[in-house]
Amino acid sequence: MLVLITYDVNTETEAGKKRLRRVAKQCVNYGQRVQNSVFECVMDAAKCKQVKAMLLDLIDKEKDSLRFYNLGDNYKNKVEHFGSKKSFDIEGELIL
Repeated sequence: MLVLITYDVNTETEAGKKRLRRVAKQCVNYGQRVQNSVFECVMDAAKCKQVKAMLLDLIDKEKDSLRFYNLGDNYKNKVEHFGSKKSFDIEGELIL
């Protein structure tokens, strides 16, 4: 299923900047960055639960925001993209 993960981390302090880097670093491990704080991730329900728990441990729930949008398995017709920053098929082959 496609899961859209978005976050807004308060970076007014050094601790906030550190949290932001940690959250971003973890999200890169699970999906494609499509905007600064937005990631498209293809994962099953178990992996989504695991990632959610891990990210919730990283943020400050009093200062930061974390959202998960579950777009399901039939997401290809639900996502439209306009403008710059071409995307790639996140389920396609990776050529190194």
